[in-house]
Amino acid sequence: MSDLRFAPISALPRLEFARGLAALGAVAVMVAAAGVAHASGLDQLHAFLEGTRSGRTTFTQAVTAKSGRAPQQASGSFAFSRPGKFRWTYDKPFQQLIVGDSDKLWIYDSGLNQVIVRKLGAALGSSPAALLAGDNTLERNFTLTGGIAGEGLEWVDATPKAADSGFQEVRIGFRDNLPRRMELRDNFGQVTQLDFGNFERNAAIDPAQFRFTPPRGADVVGE
Repeated sequence: MSDLRFAPISALPRLEFARGLAALGAVAVMVAAAGVAHASGLDQLHAFLEGTRSGRTTFTQAVTAKSGRAPQQASGSFAFSRPGKFRWTYDKPFQQLIVGDSDKLWIYDSGLNQVIVRKLGAALGSSPAALLAGDNTLERNFTLTGGIAGEGLEWVDATPKAADSGFQEVRIGFRDNLPRRMELRDNFGQVTQLDFGNFERNAAIDPAQFRFTPPRGADVVGE
């Protein structure tokens, strides 16, 4: 999914930053509220795929470059409805919106009044978004393994099979049957850490949340 490939944060303008993090954001809720007490990370992931059709949560995010400079902070909220629909909102440090409507991916920067639009199918096939909003055929696109427990968490490691996915690995940490943290390492050595707030599983979410119409006068780029 070359559209969402990561680049060093220092080289990304605001809109490109949102594009690079759209894929990251998509995984954030993918594992929330899954599993049986004391089950392994993989067991909880499989339970989520079987029993969770929608959800919402809040998040905080820290992106650390390979150079080790101070992390770039962001926060916001996320909602999804499987398969293929999600809404990822950045509230701070600036407002940006990423919407997947099951057909297209919309990335809107209100400060720039600019929209990027792409076909969603390919992105869901080989990106972290597939773990959240796609079907249940994860093994087709990812190698999934149980990680080593640490930091009070049970971990799942997901390695993309596609060479051009833009990232090397996704790690998801569970505690008390809920995802508490996710770590993503991209091909530039950049690490993104997502910490989750309270998660509402199988929430009744207004379908309008997963539709997007470009604002009047916005510059629309893409398909």
